[in-house]
Amino acid sequence: MSLPKKLNAKELDKIVEKMVKTVHHSKDEIFQIGERSRHEYEHLIKELEETKTQVSLIIDQADRLEVQARLARQRLSEVNRHFSRYSEMEIREAYEIAHELQMKLTMIREQERQLRLRRDELERRLAALKETIERADHLIGQITVVLNYLNSDFRQVGEFIEGAKQKQEFGLRIIEAQEEERRRLSREIHDGPAQMLAHVMMRSDLMERIIRQRSVDEAVQELRDFKKMVRSALYEVRRIIYDLRPMALDDLGLIPTLRKYLQNVEEYNQQTKISFVHIGEEKRLPAHFEVAIFRLVQESVQNALKHAEASEIQVKVEMKQQYLFLMIKDNGKGFDVKKKKENSFGLIGMKERVELLEGTMNIRSQMGVGTTVFIQIPLLETTQTRRERIDQ
Repeated sequence: MSLPKKLNAKELDKIVEKMVKTVHHSKDEIFQIGERSRHEYEHLIKELEETKTQVSLIIDQADRLEVQARLARQRLSEVNRHFSRYSEMEIREAYEIAHELQMKLTMIREQERQLRLRRDELERRLAALKETIERADHLIGQITVVLNYLNSDFRQVGEFIEGAKQKQEFGLRIIEAQEEERRRLSREIHDGPAQMLAHVMMRSDLMERIIRQRSVDEAVQELRDFKKMVRSALYEVRRIIYDLRPMALDDLGLIPTLRKYLQNVEEYNQQTKISFVHIGEEKRLPAHFEVAIFRLVQESVQNALKHAEASEIQVKVEMKQQYLFLMIKDNGKGFDVKKKKENSFGLIGMKERVELLEGTMNIRSQMGVGTTVFIQIPLLETTQTRRERIDQ
């Protein structure tokens, strides 16, 4: 799956910033809802307690009035049965007392009913508010997790995208480099050993004619020229093989191969002085280590020659019990390490190789002064997986 062409880390950062602001705003709103719900919950709790107290008092009053009203009815019933025994005033008083107590009882029963309804409504509202507060707290917790993700882990997505784009470009660059290397080898073999071998065939035919038609001295001279031509063709073949993979790595090891390689580079680039220093034991390392370290030095030296145009290059290798230290220093043009270089696939390849070796690489450079590459690689093997990963 290819990455969208217009998507880059800066645009993604802007999107994330907008998302963070929106989520922050939503969190604040939910927090306000929760706070208002808490205040209302506390107010309703107090009102509910007061309402329950009032209900209890109303019930007591109603019970007392119920007793009084029952006695008044009994008195009125007594008056009605013995109507002739009581005066008009006593009869009127009995009726009025009974009626008044009944009215009070009806009113207080209505107050009790209204208070009970209010109490039930308050309990329902409190239950709903409690659920709202719990949901608000839960949402705030979830939003906090999202904000932490947006502010930390998700911000690394931009770096991941940049890294993925670099890896994609690096992969394409590797394919192009492979094709370019094939074309270069094809040209070198065609222009070098192939041409020389064709001349060898022509000179061999010429030698036959000289031997048959001319003197022995001329034939010997032609044979000497023939040997020089064969030796030159052999040198070209060995040089091409050496560029592909130095066979001395398998036979002699890392240090002698580096020493010979740097001598050859210095002879070929006569305007550049290359010094090599080795500190520590000259011991053999696993083959994949030696190849990777050789390529790191080779890439650094070629960068110093091609891009930095250095006149002096220093290579230092220090072997310790558990670590190998590399330093490649030049007095070339230098560059700004903080500024991303376009098409810096050589450095990306070196970084990838160092990471596969579980090492670290640090580059210090100053414009007009030069560049120094520091590489530290652990030598102790930890797992078989590590070895297989490096071999790939």
